[in-house]
Amino acid sequence: MSFFIIPLLLAAAPPASAPVRLPPPSATRLKADVTTMVGFGTRHTASVTTDPRRGIGAARNWAAQRFMQIGASCGGCVVVDRIARTFTGPRAPTGVVVEDVLGIQRGRDPNRVVIVGAHIDSRVTDVMNVTSDAPGANDNASGVALVLEAARLLSQRTFDATIVYAVFSGEEQGLWGAELLADTAKARGWKVSAMLNNDIVGNTVGQGGVRIADRVRVFSEGIRASEDLVAQQGRRAEGGEDDGPSRALAKAIDGIAGGIPGGLDVMLDRRPDRFGRGGDHEPFLKLGYPAVRFSVAAENWDRQHQDLRTEKGVDYGDTIAGMDFPYLAKVTAINLATLARIADAPAAPEDVSIAGALSRDTTVRWTPVSGATAYRVRWRRNDAQDWTDARDVPATGPNPQTILAQVPVDDTFVGVSAVSANGAESVVSFAGRERRR
Repeated sequence: MSFFIIPLLLAAAPPASAPVRLPPPSATRLKADVTTMVGFGTRHTASVTTDPRRGIGAARNWAAQRFMQIGASCGGCVVVDRIARTFTGPRAPTGVVVEDVLGIQRGRDPNRVVIVGAHIDSRVTDVMNVTSDAPGANDNASGVALVLEAARLLSQRTFDATIVYAVFSGEEQGLWGAELLADTAKARGWKVSAMLNNDIVGNTVGQGGVRIADRVRVFSEGIRASEDLVAQQGRRAEGGEDDGPSRALAKAIDGIAGGIPGGLDVMLDRRPDRFGRGGDHEPFLKLGYPAVRFSVAAENWDRQHQDLRTEKGVDYGDTIAGMDFPYLAKVTAINLATLARIADAPAAPEDVSIAGALSRDTTVRWTPVSGATAYRVRWRRNDAQDWTDARDVPATGPNPQTILAQVPVDDTFVGVSAVSANGAESVVSFAGRERRR
């Protein structure tokens, strides 16, 4: 079996002790899973749940079965959890049961969680039409196939963090499945290190025939949706608008993707989602969890939310014919590498602060992180977007800190990540003003 290798650490950092070796995703396996999901006819959230071959119920049962098969192949390392709640809204005025199918791969730390998710529900032009065929190949069987492939490949390894593979429903009705899991994460006390939402990740030909096959968009918020006005004003005063947890996650993904030979460029899209639109990462953002969205570089709206038809030589509808499975495999590879690195690494440091007013030196302090053998202090000039310098600090003592000599606080942004014994680095936490401890 061939492997692709990605560095555990980002550029400009001291070298890692060993690279991560991951098997490449299978375009054939991805296509087979998308084909199966299309075969359920419609996967509308309010479609039939009792038919074994058609509708959202059959699709969710199949996803659960796939997770069980993956778990069986690794001695029970992946277990199935199905959570449900009734939601009511304009697109489901009489209420609908929304169920998420989860594959949970428990890590050495059962409460620190990394989530990769996608919605399985589909729709046609009329969002209230629950009976017409809605194949939903790219939107969003592509994302679900990616999640299943990630589970298949990552289940062969053991990680520090728990990985949750999530298949949502209710996205087209109001992001309800994602809301259900975000609420569940909070209720269960999970410490969510990252949430990767994959939605429309399998095509390279966009509207009007434009083809973009060399990059994928990763959307992320800067100012956190969960921050109140005082916290937002504080981030503004510290200059941290481009370094919130979700933006830091997106930057890490960009660096990871750059280390995959023959892979895709990540377009770091500095918005929470496409202009005026949303996705399943947003309920996680509202609760303060780091979350991003993967989506193709060129959307084809003729193939989204459309009745199946041909008009004036144009094919409408979300069918497999509009997909590019080698491209989907490359997006999957970026997800795999990101999940592996974050799940291998310790949690990101908290309470990272800097001090040094009226000084040429900057003092950096942070809270110790369980499992960290070192910390990586990163810095850059205030006019740069990416970290340019780094220093490793051994994890000794209850009050970790370091002094950056001749690095003036007025002109410098600073961040700190935690590093494991095998060299895996967490997402970088931005340093703000020192607060009373």
